[in-house]
Amino acid sequence: MRDSYDCIVVGGGPGGAWAAKYAAESGASVLLLEKDREIGVPVRCAEAAGENGLKLVVEPDPRWITTTIENAVLVSPHGREVVLESGKERGYMLDRKIFDYDLVQIATTYGVEVLTKAYVYDLIKPNGRVEGVRVQHLGSRYDIRAQVVIGADGVESRVGRWGGLRTNIKMKDMESCIQMTLANLEVDSKTVYFYFGREVAPGGYLWVFPKNDRVANVGLGISGEYARYKSAKRYLQEFIDKQFPHAAVLYTVVGGVPCAATLKKIVADGLMLVGDAAHQVNPISGGGIVTAMIAGQMAGKVAADAIKENDVSEKRLQEYANEWHRVEGKNHERFYKIKKAIYKLTDEDLNRTADTVLSLPSEKRTIINIFKAALVKNPSLIFDVIKVFMKN
Repeated sequence: MRDSYDCIVVGGGPGGAWAAKYAAESGASVLLLEKDREIGVPVRCAEAAGENGLKLVVEPDPRWITTTIENAVLVSPHGREVVLESGKERGYMLDRKIFDYDLVQIATTYGVEVLTKAYVYDLIKPNGRVEGVRVQHLGSRYDIRAQVVIGADGVESRVGRWGGLRTNIKMKDMESCIQMTLANLEVDSKTVYFYFGREVAPGGYLWVFPKNDRVANVGLGISGEYARYKSAKRYLQEFIDKQFPHAAVLYTVVGGVPCAATLKKIVADGLMLVGDAAHQVNPISGGGIVTAMIAGQMAGKVAADAIKENDVSEKRLQEYANEWHRVEGKNHERFYKIKKAIYKLTDEDLNRTADTVLSLPSEKRTIINIFKAALVKNPSLIFDVIKVFMKN
């Protein structure tokens, strides 16, 4: 570990790994810092990703995939099941421990240096401008300088706050999430289930994502507005007790997911944010693996170019924010508008939606038609639905 680098990336998840890779590939010297003892641990995700989306950023390695998803079933509050017509789109259940580890390993082949158990506790800001990080590693403290710091440190993003960026989020947009990996089940390894309703997951949804025919990730996210009255853990435990009474819990993870539009500012002098830190999660699904990697790729390239030009001002780094907005940000704003309408739906609305979709021929039970039925009282949003889902 040197005392200075061109670029320091804080956080070893997919967004951080890809930011580091692309910065190094573009010629920058890069140090990646991960606070946990091992890349990919703990797993903080439901581990699902769409095949087409993932292939936009990396060619999937079969080692990363525990099962391939071919079907999706949406379950209404009154228990009616809508089998979604997915066309040619498939999904992957990933093993995030292997996936994250391999992404960082790929980054190292481009010269990225990696340090685990490296706790960043402050930024170096001598004149209000970010010029590096202060890190604790194995009982010792170090100041490490860099022209650009990329914060990929999750929804809490202390790096963003220390850098003067407003990372706060409204309570209603912060999903309180919990997931348990359950064994001793009997599930279809090719099918994911989504459950909706105020009794199951108010202001969100519950998922059953199989890893094989005996093990599944079962979790939920509920709006922070509801979590104050009844915890996400209680909702999940009630569901498991009812649906999987004989399950064994192998792993539990809890956390918050920012289901909001991207932060208004994701760059400052010498500083960039990617992934959850920048609120680049899909506001409807809460999925953020692919979008974090897309953002990381953009940020890494812009950072390296700015360093070559010896201009790491906010104005220069804004190129990354502009590109994000053009490629993904506008869609995220549309998703957020749709999400706000969807989360206001009552159980009666959700049941009506299921009945309407089930009255259609099976080949017309598409995601677009589901949202059209759900948003019948909000016709102005139909255009947004068509725009985002035709693109995706």
